[in-house]
Amino acid sequence: MRLVPVYRITVFVPPAHLEGLQRGICAIDSLRQGDYEQGMWISAPGLEQFRPLPGAQPSQGRVGELEQVETVRLELCIPRDPARLQRLIEQGIRPHHPWDVPAIFVDESSFALP
Repeated sequence: MRLVPVYRITVFVPPAHLEGLQRGICAIDSLRQGDYEQGMWISAPGLEQFRPLPGAQPSQGRVGELEQVETVRLELCIPRDPARLQRLIEQGIRPHHPWDVPAIFVDESSFALP
């Protein structure tokens, strides 16, 4: 076994936009780990909650009103390369996500390869 240092990226997205986000991500990065590519984990739907403040331009909901929407959790990992991470977020995730401020979380982790 070999532990490979990776960035684990978690994104919450409405179910209707999941496939478009996945296509956008894979157009920028193959997500290759070992002999596999396009590896992603999708968790069951949950709820995302937010209240847009003045100055926000929400694609759903109204400024000042609490909004709750169904979302799914999409996770993926890439080797720890800051330039690759930035490209993936700026070109693969943000343009294909419906929110003006998507919930994107990045953790440093390890991927176990045989």
